[in-house]
Formats: sequence, structure tokens, C-alpha cells
Amino acid sequence: MAYTATPTPAAPVGSQYCVCKVELSICGQNLLDRDVTSKSDPFCVLFMEVNGKWVELDRTETAVNNLNPAFAKKFIIDYHFEEVQKLKFALFDQDKSSTQLYEHDFLGEFSCTLGTIVSSKKITRTLLLGNGKPAGKGMITIAAQELSDNRVITLSMAGRKLDKKDLFGKSDPFLEFCKPGDDGKWMLVHRTEVIKYTLDPVWKPFTVPLVSLCDGDMEKLIKVVCYDYDSDGGHDFIGEFQTSVARLCEAQDASPLELECINPKKQKKKKNYKNSGIIIVKSCKITRDFSFLDYILGGCQLMFTVGIDFTASNGNPQEPSSLHYINPLGTNEYLSAIWAVGQIIQDYDSDKMFPALGFGAQLPPDWKVSHEFAINFNPRNPFCSGVEGIVQAYSACLPHIRFYGPTNFSPIINHVARFAAQATQQETASQYFILLIITDGVISDMDETRHAVVQASKLPMSIIIVGVGNADFAAMEFLDGDSRVLHSHTGEEAVRDIVQFVPFRNFRNVPKETLAKAVLAELPQQVVQYFKHQNLPPINSEPA
Repeated sequence: MAYTATPTPAAPVGSQYCVCKVELSICGQNLLDRDVTSKSDPFCVLFMEVNGKWVELDRTETAVNNLNPAFAKKFIIDYHFEEVQKLKFALFDQDKSSTQLYEHDFLGEFSCTLGTIVSSKKITRTLLLGNGKPAGKGMITIAAQELSDNRVITLSMAGRKLDKKDLFGKSDPFLEFCKPGDDGKWMLVHRTEVIKYTLDPVWKPFTVPLVSLCDGDMEKLIKVVCYDYDSDGGHDFIGEFQTSVARLCEAQDASPLELECINPKKQKKKKNYKNSGIIIVKSCKITRDFSFLDYILGGCQLMFTVGIDFTASNGNPQEPSSLHYINPLGTNEYLSAIWAVGQIIQDYDSDKMFPALGFGAQLPPDWKVSHEFAINFNPRNPFCSGVEGIVQAYSACLPHIRFYGPTNFSPIINHVARFAAQATQQETASQYFILLIITDGVISDMDETRHAVVQASKLPMSIIIVGVGNADFAAMEFLDGDSRVLHSHTGEEAVRDIVQFVPFRNFRNVPKETLAKAVLAELPQQVVQYFKHQNLPPINSEPA
């Protein structure tokens, strides 16, 4: 099994994979009224403290003309038990369409740790102004829910013959889905978009976590309310009904479920009242939204390969100026990169046997240049035992090779891609390949490398490039498709971004865990993205 304990514990950064997702629901009460002719139009902004500075994470929607808003948009945060995660919730009255917060009136804020919210499940606190004084009678309520249930529900909804609410036209209907809160009051979970000028709306399909909609309980009653939208925030009530997810699941594509939308006041007044329209559940599907940890716990192995640059630009390894010179502490930047990445990934590979390859050197006995050689000089078995084995093979090979060139990446990328392609024949989420390339400079075979990366993007494979030394790494940034989609020289697009590049020089004077976090930051989502794209669930997953 891939998820095993090892005698030597990995750095704390390994726990970044074992995070829970926590959903925070926000309500405001008695907010300050900053508008002259109407009430405030509040929205909430979530900040997290990072390195002593507040960084914005997310914002809710704006509640029009409302001093007691219940925001439909939820904040979802990774909860790290071992970290103090400081959060700040700031409320503003929207005055303009600007995204700049200083353009809006401040309504108050509240700061605490995520741990405080989680341990209490729900807290209500006074909002404070910048001077530390209360913001009138303004309060904020924050409710936390762990999103440990990975089921999601996708609903496709429509309406028929809804009540006409607008004097000069038809209604502008939207739906709100609510669940009962711990206090017995209905709590808003999801709000659809508004469909203008119609009594027969068809809303876009939407997906919400099942735990958000009904706490994961398929039989729990939920309430669906239909309103006619008004731009001043005074939405007209059309009707409502109560149901359960189990009932909604009766809807199939071929046979939709029809539910009467009832206005209780009209029902009491009119003897012949039938309904205020029909809400149609066109389809209801429950699936699982698998996480990186689901795949790992399901038995997916991370297959780790190292590619090391032995080109002449690194300098003579016997001289202290060389990037391959092993200093009196027994390390150099190549070894530091191998340790930083390897010690995390080795926990996810049960046999801990890793191929270690070199490129750009002349090899004995005939001193031909090779761009894909086993650094243990055993081409039939290039595997090293654990990260220690890679380090030993690396140190042992240095005196026996001649640094040469050019700097060709494509042979090693294609080497690992061949194994990744073989793994796809199993048609299970059982193996994912990670190639760590450590290099000191400019790629010589850029066209071939771009082509190799684009082809590898179709496979269960990611590439991590660590640039050592002080060279210009612009080409590496180009391969890392964070800002734009990578194309091959023939124009073919990468299916997904699989390259993560970091320059080692940015991490020389920081804790070693920081490098590991940086180079592995995108890996979990790359693994999940690939298997989802292939419609492959974790091996041992339960049906939704």
C-alpha cells in the first residue's frame, strides 16, 4: 500500500496532503446602515494571515438592501490541524462595481483562528471598526462544516406556470435551497441564477456538496423557495415546498419529477387555490468528488524518477565553484533538491525503488555522450533504494563520468512517458509518475522537449524542474504553463499543465520544507485532474 509509515518521518510538509476541507457559512445581524436612501448592500471578504500579512482568499455575493444577510456563497478552506490559521472576516457596503475594497464603505470586521470556529462549530461575535470599537450593534455568525463527505449532487431544475408577480411583465424567478440549522431556523445553502421575464424558467444545472445541502442525510427535509427577483432587494415570494434528496433522486432524464410550488397565504385565502406553479426536477445525480487523498488511500502509487544534469556548464565537480561539488557538509544544490522532493514522495511508493538517470555526460569505456543513462551504471536495473540510494549512486558516479553536453531534456521525459503509457493499459487509478529534473541551464532541445511535454500531458505523469545555480531560467518558466497553455512546435496544445518549475536560488536561506512545499504545490491537483479526466475513481472507492 502506498500510504505507509516509514522509520524516518517525513518533513511536516507531508501533512499538506492530509487536510480536511472546512466550509464556512456567514450571516450578518444588525449591520451598520451606510446608505442614505436605502439599506446597506453588504458583502463579506475572507482574509488569511500569511507571513504577517492579510491575504484575501475569497468574497461572498452582495446582499442587496439587507442589514441581516445570510450569504449563499460559502468559504471553503483547507484545515491544517498543525498550523495556526488566522482568519479575518470583513464586511463592506457595496457602493460601486469596483473590486477595490477602499471604494466601498466598511461595516466592521472580526478576526479569529480557524481552530476557534471549528472547535465551537458555530460562533456569533461583535463586529469591530478599525479603532477596535464595536460597529454599532453589528454581529457576525460563522458556522463551520467539515466537508469529509465527498459526494456532490447535481440538479437540473425548471419551472412551469409560475405566478405572475410583475405588473408590466412576467416574473423573474429564482430558487433558494435551504436546510434546517441547529437552531431550528432554515439556513440558505444555494441560490440559483435569475431567469428574466418568464413563468416557465429553465435554470442552469448546478452542483453542490451533498453535506452542504442535507448534511449528507438523504432523508432530511430541505426547503425549496421560489422568488420573483426585484433589483431593490425586496424579492416577491412565489411559493415553496419541502422535500428530501431521496425524493429528488426519483427524477430521471426520461421521467422528470414535478413538485407543486405552494404559497401558504394564498392557500388559506382561496378555496379553489391549486398551486403557484410547478417546479420540475429534470435530473438529479449524486457522484463523488474525489480528492488527492482519496486516490492515495485507494492505493495509487507515486512512481518517482530523478533526472540529473551532468553537462559541462556545471563545472568540474572537484572544484568548490562547481554545482556538483559536494561540500564538507556532504551536500550541494542537486542533493538538496533530491532530498527535499524525494523524502516527501517516497512515502507514497511501497517498494521505494526509484530510477535515477543522468544526461549530458560522456560515459566509460568509449566516452560517448548519453542523454539517458542509469547513474548506478546498470541500465537493466537503474533503481536505487530510497532517497539514500539515489544520493549514494550520485556520489559514486561523479568521478567516473565526463561532463559534456548539450542539455537535452526530451530523452528522459520520453523514457518516463513510456512507463506511464504502459500504466494506462491497466485502466485503473493505480500509478502516477513523477519526474524530477535538476538542471543548471538552458535547454538545447526546446522543440523536442515541448513536444515531449505536450504528449506526456495525456499520461499519468507530472514533471518537476528545479533550476540550480544562477543561470537564466526563462525557458523553464515557459514550460511551466501557469500563465499560458503550452503548445508543441507543431501547435498542439497540452491537455493540462504538468510542469512545475522552481529556481533553487529562491530557497537557499529558508527552511528545507519550504522548497518541498513549492515544488509539490501543484502535484495533488495534477493527479486528481488526470484521473478525473479519464473517469477513473480511486481503486477502492465506494459508489456514491
